[in-house]
Amino acid sequence: MPLASAGILMYRRCDGELEVLLVHPGGPFWRNKDDGTWSIPKGEMAEDEDPEAAARREFEEELGVALTDTLVPLGEIKQRGGKRVHGFAVEGDLDATAIRSNTFELEWPPKSGRMQTFPEVDRAEWFALDIARDKILSGQRALLDRLADLVA
Repeated sequence: MPLASAGILMYRRCDGELEVLLVHPGGPFWRNKDDGTWSIPKGEMAEDEDPEAAARREFEEELGVALTDTLVPLGEIKQRGGKRVHGFAVEGDLDATAIRSNTFELEWPPKSGRMQTFPEVDRAEWFALDIARDKILSGQRALLDRLADLVA
């Protein structure tokens, strides 16, 4: 069975323009990659876990912020590798420079025997919708379209 994830697309209006909050994956593999690598804050769900609960947990783990606001479902999308992503939208505003992400350990460099700790998310940033379309993983672009329809 393909993996399932859940995440939250936070948005705000800035000078009349819609902006979305995206996160960049941490770790050495992603260090020098930009366009097409950003994501909504999301993570894997347990088999019987409620998607909204998983989305809230992952948002807090990746950004260090607990959300209590009402989430609006954006539906499910399927990424290129087959992973299903349950998306939710919430209007909000947070300081993207003040995120506190959880971490993971990885042998780096490969086959060195040396374990290093990296943040799951190394940065977050607000993007205008047209720029976000270039930054986000191609499989998640549908969530941007659904958000645009929702707030139109």
